Amino acid sequence: MNDDQLIAQCRAGQSDAWDELFDKYYPIAARFVFQLSPDFTHEDTEEICQETFLSVVRNLDAFAGRSSFQTWLLRIATNKARDFCEKNHAAKRGGGIIPLSLNQKIDGELPIDPPSPLPSPDGWVLRAETLGLVRDSLDELGDPCREIIQLRYYGDLSYEEIATALNLNPKTVSSRLSKCLDRLEVIAREIIADLFSV
Repeated sequence: MNDDQLIAQCRAGQSDAWDELFDKYYPIAARFVFQLSPDFTHEDTEEICQETFLSVVRNLDAFAGRSSFQTWLLRIATNKARDFCEKNHAAKRGGGIIPLSLNQKIDGELPIDPPSPLPSPDGWVLRAETLGLVRDSLDELGDPCREIIQLRYYGDLSYEEIATALNLNPKTVSSRLSKCLDRLEVIAREIIADLFSV
């Protein structure tokens, strides 16, 4: 049976004709595709050929016979191979893939990897830098301001407890703490300005 007869029977929906067309041209298409790129594996070639023949099945009515069937088939195979390469190239760059967050809930289930309550690595660095800045500022502040700030924020003492520890009135503690924090802010700003001027 020649190609014209085979194609006519395929268009008429005869499954035996499709099998014969496939058996006749699949090896030709596979050899052709495999030689298109040294990077193609046998699996890649098979995937491209499957896409090629799927396109043939869908578009056989569009084959006008201006070229041989084999030429038309190999043109489709070339396009499918190009599409395959572009898809793989995009996948290597992360395109075409929808990322799945490990802490995203799926269908109301618990996340795959629930987020840690601890700071991120960047958070730890930022925290360490902030603590270093506060420590440097406190060192410049000197006593008695350093002491009252440390008791309040590092020791987590109440105003009354600080008043008892320092032999002060609680209102004096409040007033002194406010003034000391203002001075601490001025010193911290100067230290930051010096850091950025270097």
